[in-house]
Amino acid sequence: MTPEYVVQVGRHALEVLLIVAAPLLGVALVVGLVVSVLQAITQINENTLSFLPKLLALAATLGIAGPWLIAMLTDFIREIFMSIPGAIG
Repeated sequence: MTPEYVVQVGRHALEVLLIVAAPLLGVALVVGLVVSVLQAITQINENTLSFLPKLLALAATLGIAGPWLIAMLTDFIREIFMSIPGAIG
């Protein structure tokens, strides 16, 4: 196992992490921004108001993109497990 191989695997892991986390973080960001704008317009200062819309939006995102996210993660894990013999010898 060479240092280049370790760096390559680490880089690939970070790429998969970013790809998997991006849809969820993007939806949470957009929903939080919309709720904040609505709170600013209506002058409602309730901190817990954004929790439920974010929760529902993230649940919908997981429902829609969940199979794709799971496929990405299982493909990555399968690659890692299949590369173990090559990394050892």
